[in-house]
Amino acid sequence: MATLLQMSPEAFIRFLKQNKIRRFHFVFNFAENKVIPSHKVLQPIADFLMADQRDFDKHEGIFFQITNKHDALQAGFVHKTNRGNAAGGTRFWPYRSMEDFLRDGLRLSKGMTRKNALAGLWWGGGKGVVAQSENLDIHNQEQRRDIFKEYGELMSAIRGVYITAEDVGTNPQDIAHIFSETRFSTCIPPALGGSGNPSEPTATGVIRGMEAALRFMDGGTIEGRTIAIQGMGHVGEPLIRMLLEKGAKKIIACDIKQENIDFVLKSCGSDRLESSLVEIGDNSILFTECDVLAPCATGAILNPDTIPRLNTKIVCGAANNQLEDGLRDDDALFARGILYVPDFLVNRMGIVNCANEQYGYIPNDPYKLRHLETEWEHSIFHVTFKILQISREQGEPPAHTAIRLADVQAEHVHPIFGHRGLDIIKSLVEDKWFEE
Repeated sequence: MATLLQMSPEAFIRFLKQNKIRRFHFVFNFAENKVIPSHKVLQPIADFLMADQRDFDKHEGIFFQITNKHDALQAGFVHKTNRGNAAGGTRFWPYRSMEDFLRDGLRLSKGMTRKNALAGLWWGGGKGVVAQSENLDIHNQEQRRDIFKEYGELMSAIRGVYITAEDVGTNPQDIAHIFSETRFSTCIPPALGGSGNPSEPTATGVIRGMEAALRFMDGGTIEGRTIAIQGMGHVGEPLIRMLLEKGAKKIIACDIKQENIDFVLKSCGSDRLESSLVEIGDNSILFTECDVLAPCATGAILNPDTIPRLNTKIVCGAANNQLEDGLRDDDALFARGILYVPDFLVNRMGIVNCANEQYGYIPNDPYKLRHLETEWEHSIFHVTFKILQISREQGEPPAHTAIRLADVQAEHVHPIFGHRGLDIIKSLVEDKWFEE
């Protein structure tokens, strides 16, 4: 019999139903220094979390539910709430095993803590994960509506300790469905008073990171460079368009969906753009000879298998958690002389664009645009250049430097609300939220 971690999400759902469990959680007890599950039968997962040395980092809480319709497994991961309640997007993705599901949420939520901290946002780190089950037609809009309305119910059930948003696999209409059931969501469509799709500013932020790395490397710009891009979806499309506008010599891009490729070719087709359709798991584009490699799909693609075969000078992309192991793989890139620009530094504009949308809007909002300037001390360009400088001066890989700086900022406690996130989690445990 497969262990709980080896089970597919579908098999895990069957296990939960056999044990009459629909909602459940794992909460870190700081007094006892251990993870406590809501149900004893789930202790093996708590043990896995405690034993893990890579992705689990005393995450304050992980909250799950099975949807009533379509049997989808959903979760909200809360890493650290010192700077405010957890904020981050919801990923809708197929997972082979529960370990894959858990590790993705753990890594992504921890990355959001660092991203929000380096961006100077008073938000903690969180992430949503929804598994694409085998029986689900992801193109069926009624099924998507059902699933994301129920995800909104989960957000309300956990009382706003995690505020969700758009991410890989979700779109503005999905967020509208979530918003119909909860106030704890951002990236809401503009017609409903929200900030909408954050892809355009996110792509601009990635370009600022590229520009900083190129200037640091040889004093140059994007003009005349060859850039390889993995992923032509939400962020990939505006990224390609803007790179062409900035005079990139050649762009080589791929995607797993033909519709994404067709859309890009229609919106910004050029003889300087080469595109290809690849299968899930095909990482061959990573080995393309280029000046800049931009991972803009899923994470954990830079690892001991791929790093030795990279043929680039700079890695700078929008994908979250590009390094399979943050410290090990950063060391490997540094040893090869490849400049790695940490993803949580350059892809911040998604969260910057929507995190504070409850405070209303100003056209060309200076609060947001300053992140894309070159002079502001906390801008993407300035912080990227600064981190690369410190890295060179101290002989330390850049992600090590960025993590160290971000973790210091992440310890700062919200000046108004203090540890409200932990207080909410405590109330959820005491009230047995999963029984409601």
